[in-house]
Amino acid sequence: MTTSKRQFLKTASAAIATLPLVGQAFASESATKTKAKTHVLKDLTAGIQPISASERRERIIKAQSLMQQNNIHAMLLEPGPAMDYFTGIQWWRSERLTAVVIPQEGDIAVVCPFFEEPSIRESLQVGEDVRVWQEHESPFQRVKEILNDRKISSGSLAFESSVRYFVQQGVMSLLPNMADISADPITLGCRMYKSTHELALMHKANEITLSAYAHVWSKLELGMSQSELKQLMSNTQAALGGKGIWNMALFNEASAYPHGTKQAQTIREGSIVLMDCGCSVEGYQSDISRTFVFGEANKKQRRVWDTVREGQNVAFAAANLGVAAGKVDDAVRAYYIKQGFGPDYKLPGLSHRTGHGIGMQGHEPVNFVRGEQQVLKAGMCFSNEPGIYIPGEFGVRLEDCVYMNNEGVQWFTTPPESLDSPIGGLAPLNA
Repeated sequence: MTTSKRQFLKTASAAIATLPLVGQAFASESATKTKAKTHVLKDLTAGIQPISASERRERIIKAQSLMQQNNIHAMLLEPGPAMDYFTGIQWWRSERLTAVVIPQEGDIAVVCPFFEEPSIRESLQVGEDVRVWQEHESPFQRVKEILNDRKISSGSLAFESSVRYFVQQGVMSLLPNMADISADPITLGCRMYKSTHELALMHKANEITLSAYAHVWSKLELGMSQSELKQLMSNTQAALGGKGIWNMALFNEASAYPHGTKQAQTIREGSIVLMDCGCSVEGYQSDISRTFVFGEANKKQRRVWDTVREGQNVAFAAANLGVAAGKVDDAVRAYYIKQGFGPDYKLPGLSHRTGHGIGMQGHEPVNFVRGEQQVLKAGMCFSNEPGIYIPGEFGVRLEDCVYMNNEGVQWFTTPPESLDSPIGGLAPLNA
């Protein structure tokens, strides 16, 4: 049974859930430590099912319904997460246009270079209409032909937010009776709200990253470099079944830079070790940050770590259904001011938003940021990462992702219990 927000807040932090890999105590050669048992790293993704063709067809039906509601006659996508989301096509962008057209009614169609068609069809899961263009031809003409065949010659054509300017201009130059508009009401209306299957894939990605942290924490060593630690984390996530792996490791003064610095750092006695890492499972992302101290933590390190940890509780408590997402950020900053940090984005304090949307991309709309009026609804997913950064000294960030269901906010991973037990646990999925 999933721990409710009320229960979670009563206990402040749930006991650490059992993970496939758990590192228990770890300090330095001069400090008392209990070495984690040696574990065999094995793939955690056995039995995971990818998004099916039927799910993609349901997504297209929903998109077409949203088009009708918003008086949008067709939508154009370029390669990227949105194209993958609706069609399964996994491709890259170049000067040669590959695009998907989704009309308000009828079948979707794909535009691609002639010589790429066999490769495009390998990942295409829905639709049969693939229009090819030769090197001397205009791909924009193929888009117009698709629209004409679906009796669309006027009205509005929506472009996904990342479509490049030359594509938008090339298409619209052939459609004088149509208006170009943003596809956000369609793409966000679909992708912002995760299905049960999507949540399960994100849950598995978070399990992999958290399990990797437990293993890597047990392997920290005096003198280790940032690159060595990142490589270890990358190898561990890969062994556990993660794809699309990314890692960041910041030591000592470098941890005060939220996204790092070129300054070379190694682990020494009393080092802050801030890590921000993730992976994907079937295209769905994890994003977890942990902050350790190598050796004996001093009072200031403990105070800041505890403040950030409580900041996560404050954000969690504020994330209620129907509440504007910006109120979550407001609540954390109000708490930090009482603790002597800030105000606002000033340092020492929290210099970035409290959290971001997450799904097929590590950063998606909407965010836990000041002024965001989008209300929280079931299916939305966010990071909860209210760091504190002290220039010239160190920074602390703890990040766990959450999702909204009909009961309210839920953890994918529960935050760590304390600086002495800094891993946390995998929360049961209550999708």
